[in-house]
Amino acid sequence: MSTSPKTNVTWSFRARFRRDAFGWKGSKLASQRIKEALIEIHTVARHDPVQGAEGAVLLLEKLSPALSQIDSSSGAIGSACYGAIEALVPLIAGAPASTALRKKWLDRLFEAIQADQVPYIETLGEHWGELCATPELASEWADQLLPGLRLMLGDRAMGTFATFTGTSLCYSALFTAGRHDELLQLLSLHPHPIWPYFVWGARVLAARGQTDQAIAYVREHAGSTTGLVTMARFAEDLLLRAGRRSEAFEQYALLANQSNSNLSTFRALAKKYPEWESDKLLAYLVALSPSESGKWFATAKTLKLWDQAIQLAWASPCDPLTLTRAASDHLNKRADFAMHCALAALHWMSMGYGYDLTALDARQAYLLALEAAALAQQSEHAQAVMAQILAQDRPMSASLNRSLGLTPAAGQLGSSGPQNPPIH
Repeated sequence: MSTSPKTNVTWSFRARFRRDAFGWKGSKLASQRIKEALIEIHTVARHDPVQGAEGAVLLLEKLSPALSQIDSSSGAIGSACYGAIEALVPLIAGAPASTALRKKWLDRLFEAIQADQVPYIETLGEHWGELCATPELASEWADQLLPGLRLMLGDRAMGTFATFTGTSLCYSALFTAGRHDELLQLLSLHPHPIWPYFVWGARVLAARGQTDQAIAYVREHAGSTTGLVTMARFAEDLLLRAGRRSEAFEQYALLANQSNSNLSTFRALAKKYPEWESDKLLAYLVALSPSESGKWFATAKTLKLWDQAIQLAWASPCDPLTLTRAASDHLNKRADFAMHCALAALHWMSMGYGYDLTALDARQAYLLALEAAALAQQSEHAQAVMAQILAQDRPMSASLNRSLGLTPAAGQLGSSGPQNPPIH
């Protein structure tokens, strides 16, 4: 395969990433432009990996100057840049480029890192050894960066605050070059190393097959700036690489794969641990927080674990509006499930749960329960359950009865019963 670009590409993203191209409120547009640029680069890379890598270097050069005026407080644009780096590094590292061309790429990227003031591409330094592609080139870069790193460490040893933008680059290069003892010796001179630095010490231990020692090293050096999630992800990855899947799951998986929703968390775990069947994995996760099991209802429903979903709907407080929507969505296809959802929605309304509920919300759940019960031929059971739900011994039963236009004696309602209605 050729070690130089086959053709000269006119990159569409080049004009879109001119200096100060995006204003204060340009985060959304910039994120979209980054996605478009990544698609363009990957499309070229499929046919010409070297030219694709050239485009990747160009985009990384242009990111910070183009984004410098954006309000980055939401973190969205920072996440987009991080994702771009993670996507582009393998393209550059894996491209079959000549040593001379790769050296030019590294020089350009190093200048971009030096000029990265916000910064948006600082994590690129953590991949420097990978970008070097060979131990020999990595060793050359380590020798180039070591004087600056040693000078910074000397200043800090004397109590003078000092920084060096090449610190992560140097550790990464030393690691790829196989100069592990030298790396550990330098780390020992750091008075208070941060995660991007001391993680290289743990990687050295892991490379030597010392998995437990690597995890202990991370715990020992972690300070207030090192998040528990970061450490959990690192430890989980090491254990998985070592084939110790059971330990990885039991000790770190939940924290390491925590997402912004229970469903996303479940999917991340299911993908990483396919040996767990869906129903058993869900039961395990529910058991970890039994007082909040209702929050897993939506996950069970999405997975079509209907019986588990019904149990979760009644087990602990569950959002009535979520239950009502589920009842409406499944009314015609799974009337029995819809009935239980609507009844559970009324149950939690009567117990005072739910936000910004209106009489219309109560009425919708009530009518859905009646309709679903009729379709499922369980009207008598539904009436009995609603009698318990609308009894007078519940915090919001009086309000709920008024919302439905009912009285305790209306229809078949008003008999007293246990606090938690039967669901089977």
